[in-house]
Amino acid sequence: MAGAGALRAIRWALVDHRGGPNVTSVQTGRVTPTAGPPQPVRARRKEALVSTAPIDPTGVPAWAGLREHAEQLEPDLRGWFAEDPGRAEELTLTAGDLHADLSKNLITSTTVNLLTELAEGVGLPERIAAMFRGDRINVTEDRAVLHTALRRPAGMQPALQIDDQDVNADVHHTLEQMYDFADQVRTGRWRGVTGKPVATVVNIGIGGSDLGPAMAYSALAPYVADGIEVRFLSNIDPADVAETTADLDPETTLFIVASKTFGTIETLTNARMARQWLWDELSARGQLASNNRARNRAVAKHFVAVSTALDRVAEFGIDTDNTFGFWDWVGGRYSVDSAVGLSLAIAIGPGNFADFLAGFHTIDEHFRTTELSRNLPVLMGLLNVWYVNFLGAESHAVLPYSQSLHRFPAYLQQLTMESNGKSLRWDGTPVTTATGEVFWGEPGTNGQHAFYQLIHQGTRLIPADFIAVATPAHPWQEGDVDVHSLFLANFFAQTKALAFGKTAEEVRAEGTDEAVVPARVFPGNRPTTSIMAPVLSPGVLGQLICLYEHITFTQGVIWGIDSFDQWGVELGKDLATQIEPAVNGDEEVLADQDASTRSLIRYYREHRL
Repeated sequence: MAGAGALRAIRWALVDHRGGPNVTSVQTGRVTPTAGPPQPVRARRKEALVSTAPIDPTGVPAWAGLREHAEQLEPDLRGWFAEDPGRAEELTLTAGDLHADLSKNLITSTTVNLLTELAEGVGLPERIAAMFRGDRINVTEDRAVLHTALRRPAGMQPALQIDDQDVNADVHHTLEQMYDFADQVRTGRWRGVTGKPVATVVNIGIGGSDLGPAMAYSALAPYVADGIEVRFLSNIDPADVAETTADLDPETTLFIVASKTFGTIETLTNARMARQWLWDELSARGQLASNNRARNRAVAKHFVAVSTALDRVAEFGIDTDNTFGFWDWVGGRYSVDSAVGLSLAIAIGPGNFADFLAGFHTIDEHFRTTELSRNLPVLMGLLNVWYVNFLGAESHAVLPYSQSLHRFPAYLQQLTMESNGKSLRWDGTPVTTATGEVFWGEPGTNGQHAFYQLIHQGTRLIPADFIAVATPAHPWQEGDVDVHSLFLANFFAQTKALAFGKTAEEVRAEGTDEAVVPARVFPGNRPTTSIMAPVLSPGVLGQLICLYEHITFTQGVIWGIDSFDQWGVELGKDLATQIEPAVNGDEEVLADQDASTRSLIRYYREHRL
């Protein structure tokens, strides 16, 4: 089995950066609700957190302890399991319906103790409390971070108020609007301009306004109402709108335009193309008069908006009564459980959407109230820190053994990498550690026939999360074989193979030719976490999403970064606007570009048909 030397061989060197403010006065320990009569929870003034510099994790004693521990660690999952029959039980946690086995990770009790000490040392419990309280922890945008409020049950005490806004009341008012509209569409009471009910909903959005709803719609396909289909339009590539609308009936199509500012260039461009498609198709059928009044009436019956910019919505032609709002304390990648999820609410119905929200809330409460050492999102986030900062991992695989979750890794890419792909801390100073990792993955067993070779026998350490459910949405029996059981046998086998590998002696015992013995040795000690649930229900999906939200938050707190802004996506968008005239023939703008960009634009212009 690979020891510390072999493990170090697949690490990338980390520089021991130190420095920056080191605030040592923090609240630590268990985060619990306030005792006594409930009082409204009011966010602290923003200065309370903005002026508090992040605590440099490298200055916390546990950091040095973890470095020393990592250098001395001799990973030996075979030996650890043999020596400790209770290892699996001790390192298996439950949160809601989620059953998570962490025992095949490269950790000992010492690792867990040091990681939780690190979390306490940087003030993770206080940051958790600050987020739920509504403090403005999104410092660069001066905003609270309250996606957790989107799933608070009606009437939950204590009440939550932000700048004299009754958050609970506002959230549930919007939910009631969503549910009423969803019922109108589902029952056929909402009709298009020619009087026909809706058969297809097209969600137009990008980033969090697309990835979340699209992933959840695929995951919950068994819960989608008969007679309703949802499609998703996001890419500004004209092929996307052409292919999305190619076989649609304009009389029975409803578009949802999801853009908080109603100014996102991709979304608004696609919305305008969809509007033109609607007008053209209805006109071709003789069902739309060639005047603005008729066109506006068609838009009002076939477009609704998820936005806060009512003036822009009205200018587009959408009735502002059919606009569903959300708040600046909801980040796009955390918004699937807001009005951004309207297409999902229509597809699966208000009752199932409420269950979806309840799943989120279950994990919120687990995260908020459970001690760090048994807190599943905290421990999984700390494990990621362990692998990135102490064992040199650069990527993290998410491998759902559920075809319904085939879009889950892509969803997590935005959630994790847009949140924690930062090189500055929340006070604007450089980070003192490596941050973030590349999240990627595919459903099993497809991945087994694509990239598992690298995970099993490659030179890179790639922690992996395996996800499965016990009861399939579509059970299938092939003769005497339960196909789902065959599927899950692969799930169990892969984590076992990655953990325990196969020795040269075991290979030789099979009669293998000595010349190929080395090629058939599996080193093992490749870390995995196994997450299981009874069934992929709306509630379980909400729990899974929320689990990773709080894993991401935990990592961000350790690294001292603001996990809720995304300035890194802005420069490219700004430059695209500046470069567009050159693409369309403006020689003066073209001359201002660098040589490479000029050459590429010229190639495009010469070859564009």
